[in-house]
Amino acid sequence: MAFDIDMIKAVYAQMGSRIEAARKATGKPLTLTEKILYSHLTEGAAKQAFTRGETYVDFAPDRVAMQDATAQMALLQFMQAGRPKVAVPSTVHCDHLIQAKIGADQDLETAVNQNKEVYDFLASVSNKYGIGFWKAGAGIIHQVVLENYAFPGGMMIGTDSHTPNAGGLGMIAIGVGGADACDVMAGLPWELKFPKLIGVKLTGKMSGWTSAKDVILKVAGILTVKGGTGAIVEYFGEGARSLSATGKGTICNMGAEIGATTSVFGYDEKIAEYLKGTDRADVAALADAVKAHLTGDDEVYANPEKYFDQVIEINLSELEPHINGPFTPDLAWPISKFAQAVKENNWPATLEVGLIGSCTNSSYEDLTRSASLAQQAADKNLKAKAEFTITPGSELVRYTAERDGILDTFDKIGGVVLANACGPCIGQWARHSSDPERKNSIITSFNRNFKSRNDGNPNTHAFVASPEIVTAFAIAGDLTFNPLTDTLTNEDGKQVKLDEPKGFELPSKGFSVEDAGFQAPAADGSKVQVLVSPSSDRLQLLDPFAAWEGTDLKGLKLLIKAKGKCTTDHISMAGPWLKYRGHLDNISNNLLIGATNFFNDASNKVKNQLNGEYGTVPGVQREYKKAGIGSIVVGDENYGEGSSREHAAMEPRHLGVRAILVKSFARIHETNLKKQGMLALTFANPADYDKIKEDDNIDIVGLTTFSEGKPLTIVLNHTDGSKDEIKVNHTYNAQQIEWFKAGGALNIIRKANA
Repeated sequence: MAFDIDMIKAVYAQMGSRIEAARKATGKPLTLTEKILYSHLTEGAAKQAFTRGETYVDFAPDRVAMQDATAQMALLQFMQAGRPKVAVPSTVHCDHLIQAKIGADQDLETAVNQNKEVYDFLASVSNKYGIGFWKAGAGIIHQVVLENYAFPGGMMIGTDSHTPNAGGLGMIAIGVGGADACDVMAGLPWELKFPKLIGVKLTGKMSGWTSAKDVILKVAGILTVKGGTGAIVEYFGEGARSLSATGKGTICNMGAEIGATTSVFGYDEKIAEYLKGTDRADVAALADAVKAHLTGDDEVYANPEKYFDQVIEINLSELEPHINGPFTPDLAWPISKFAQAVKENNWPATLEVGLIGSCTNSSYEDLTRSASLAQQAADKNLKAKAEFTITPGSELVRYTAERDGILDTFDKIGGVVLANACGPCIGQWARHSSDPERKNSIITSFNRNFKSRNDGNPNTHAFVASPEIVTAFAIAGDLTFNPLTDTLTNEDGKQVKLDEPKGFELPSKGFSVEDAGFQAPAADGSKVQVLVSPSSDRLQLLDPFAAWEGTDLKGLKLLIKAKGKCTTDHISMAGPWLKYRGHLDNISNNLLIGATNFFNDASNKVKNQLNGEYGTVPGVQREYKKAGIGSIVVGDENYGEGSSREHAAMEPRHLGVRAILVKSFARIHETNLKKQGMLALTFANPADYDKIKEDDNIDIVGLTTFSEGKPLTIVLNHTDGSKDEIKVNHTYNAQQIEWFKAGGALNIIRKANA
């Protein structure tokens, strides 16, 4: 039986009337996306139509999910909200702090010992406030959510950018920062600019080597890393209905890499089968009773160009396997052209490591398709030429795969099974390398491949593909190999060819598990003590940020003018820094250390205007803070893309940065900055980026009349006595301006609950 079944019943009970009200308000048929959004309005039944890409709307999500790295800060904030219990069903999942080094058992044991105080804190705060707790080893948050909590037509927010994975079960699931999660857990509305809609029509049916991963790799190549910004992607058509539920989840998961708010599929037989297969026949029965509400209206799909802002059509029967990369997840190569690209670009052709798993591709279907290739390799006397690792998505999948002999199959070709955790995908990987800076190639079935993300080496060329393509490449050890057409030389010197992979969407004997890893909270948490040591270097209770002083900001120093791509990994690195995710002051020592300084093309080397010397970014900023001087960070396009980590917003706020001025923002990061009382500003004229000089003193003018839709003025005071005045835009509405004035949204929540 499903968790929170009464909540699901309540959602479905009101869905019909709310959808009808939305049809009346909009005067048109509705997409699935619109049905779910309009049925989750805080105000209840819709009274007006909202303008896509313009209107801010308050929503009432059904649940909140948090992974351990982001949950620390989210729950430290929630503790200040003054509530005895979370207002909506919420869960914590311990998946980010386990480093992949040796193998599943040893790595998990090490993580439990090293992270004991963090796990104890998360378990105790969950126990106190009515939050479901999934212990280390239970699995990756998004796989566990798909197996236990996601339901068609629901709405969820999660403190991880790949929360959209739940769209594979027909749920609007959106990645947010911890401050947003704190609001919803505190019973407040969640605000989102009503998204634009991108429709992806899938026709035909996949076969052979092609998999669901290739759909999103193709879409990423079409839309690029920011083509989906401000939009929800809705998949439909006969091709969509032919995909497994976990395949749908893969596509929705990696929609984060095109900047999409989220992605979603309509309810169908494949989703119903998955619900039944994961012991949720009760949810499937409820969904069947309202299935007309769980897909877009017929008129929408008959004339999609009329109802979506953009429509893409992909014929699955013609879709090739794709490999994307290196260094960005939107550089898409069909496999027929990939070998040529490797040669022409002089990318290292020798493959050193193939890695399958992660929250994107760690389902039973993924493992069985890859295992079918591993078995072929064993049968045909082939051994993996590259190092090969396997990360199951959950204990449910791992236990079942072990029972069915799948993990033993990987062992036959030297595969190493890692813990049920994020591991190498987020840089939690102690890579075996004699030279950690050497130019090399790896290939993964993960979702991101930004420079240095997986192993900290900026010279690692990371490529992204489906698990079966990764497995084939690991066997070959050569990126110029095409498994669809080429042969390999086996241990006997004979030429052999890999047959196309085959797998199972669901285990024929059903899923099985001994200990899924779930701990229910106390019925009454009033007597539970939250465990935080005052002397801890990993956990730190939060102090409120100061309110705005009520004046324009004058004499700000330029901290850094970031050049090119600046993701949240560049702003607040993961890897070894994950240990400090619950200690704001300590983790602030990684502020922008990965960003490239425009003035010297160096990382973590900026000019200190107080003494003229160069120092680290956090070191220089701490000097400004000590002197009581504010600063500003300048950035390029799509600043803050990638992970939802709000630390990338809290660190500059904590150290005294007052504003972030960029050409454009990634959605989640812009919201995170607003929540923390920061100024998130964009150049009215992007060319003004070039006017920022290294020694500038900067004023922000117009704050005393700060209002919605009204630009501000930046005055650049140059060292030669000259000045430049530039206009800067913002997207703050009236409520968000109050966040700024109060010093952050949490200060308003705390005051309301005092």
